[in-house]
Amino acid sequence: MTRQSRQLQQITAGVLSGVLWLLFPLLGQTQERLRVAIETRTPQTVRLVVGESLVIHSPMQIKRLALAAPKVTDAVVLSPRQFYLTARAVGTTHLTLWDEGDRVITVLDVEVTPNLARLKEKLQEILPGEDIQVAAIHDAVALYGTVSSTVRLSQALAIAEAFMPVIAREKEAETGTETGKEKEKEIEKEKKKVINLLQVAGVHQVMLEVRVAEMARSLTRRLGINFTAVASQATFGLSMLNNLTALGESNLAGDVKVSPAVNAITRFRMGGVTVTHFIDALKENGLVKILAEPTLVTLSGQEASFLAGGEFPIPLPGGLGTVTLGFKSFGVGLVFTPTVLSDNKISMRVAPEVSELDFTNAANVAGFVIPALTTRRASTVIELADGQSFAIAGLISASLRENVSKFPLLGDIPILGALFRSSEYQKSETELIIIVTPHLVKPLDLAKQTLPTDQFIEPNDAEFYLLGQLEGQGEAGRRAGKLDGKFGYIVP
Repeated sequence: MTRQSRQLQQITAGVLSGVLWLLFPLLGQTQERLRVAIETRTPQTVRLVVGESLVIHSPMQIKRLALAAPKVTDAVVLSPRQFYLTARAVGTTHLTLWDEGDRVITVLDVEVTPNLARLKEKLQEILPGEDIQVAAIHDAVALYGTVSSTVRLSQALAIAEAFMPVIAREKEAETGTETGKEKEKEIEKEKKKVINLLQVAGVHQVMLEVRVAEMARSLTRRLGINFTAVASQATFGLSMLNNLTALGESNLAGDVKVSPAVNAITRFRMGGVTVTHFIDALKENGLVKILAEPTLVTLSGQEASFLAGGEFPIPLPGGLGTVTLGFKSFGVGLVFTPTVLSDNKISMRVAPEVSELDFTNAANVAGFVIPALTTRRASTVIELADGQSFAIAGLISASLRENVSKFPLLGDIPILGALFRSSEYQKSETELIIIVTPHLVKPLDLAKQTLPTDQFIEPNDAEFYLLGQLEGQGEAGRRAGKLDGKFGYIVP
């Protein structure tokens, strides 16, 4: 070996000694807790996060080592019994060590997981007070613990999904360089690798109380006159009633047949002339009151439906000209889907409906009389606090109709023209309001609750037959109890 070669080796050894002399104090400060010793009798697993390093001590002198996946980890020999292991990318690999006799000392299973320290810091910074834990499961991230509301749940998942592209870039060292489109697809896949194991604290059962109140008033006034004069040789008549049936000879000679609209008939004789008057005079007031209060309970995020009414048959076309029957529902219905946002905030999709049969607008199809439906329906999405009420729908409707039929010229005469006119006046007013009130509810003790049947006492023979009472007297059969809370309609 020449003198120059020996000088070059001495310089190289001096540089390496200086680097190691500078490196070992730094390792002693930052990686003191990441020093492990190899146990040759049992298999070992070494777990690291991306960018983390580890100093491993061997009980025997190491002649050589080999890594199954160098892209995942990197190993640097520091001394015959020490080497330095660095995590480069997410993945798993095996590290094999040989002694001076070329015998295998041990095989280490090395698992590199994503660096979740920044994700944990951001979750605690943005969502303080929430018990959210983070764990790496292979190449996915799992969030577990308890949050106070579904809003905090969605926020935690959004923060975790925002960190997944960073983890995907850390994994590129393992998968290799990809094109732009392939990289975007890989990042979108990584965003979906957030496992949601979080639980939302609080009550998740929602009771919805709906009140449908409607008042409808109607006023009808009608006046019409019809008269017929019959002489021995001639007949003269004048009809101004809209719904009056035509008169024939049999009507004049015998019984008088008129429509149900006629409510007054007068007849008198003047010599050989018989005069008959038909007077249609009507004043009608109508009042309709509808009050429906359906109540339904369901879990947050689950749809619930309710119907108190019935079904009526409707004809449906079948094959080969046949007619089959289908059924249409009517009554008081309710469909709603609640979502508990927090311990005092509920978002819900609600669709109440109140319908009734209307035979005045019925249709006759293939011999079947199909009634129409008078329906009040609403569908909306609202957000309320526990116990708050909101009017989700309202209607104020007023209609007025006037109709006058008169004989030409004669009907225009003042005062006397009333004998030659038929007048009709109709007015209707409707007011409708739908109010919803959500409640967060808990299960109740049935032994402390009252039922509608608890207040009924079966009458004995004397009370039923002699006194005509439908309910008995006394306290027998009643159950003492009260409502646990402010909900429901059962009263003692």
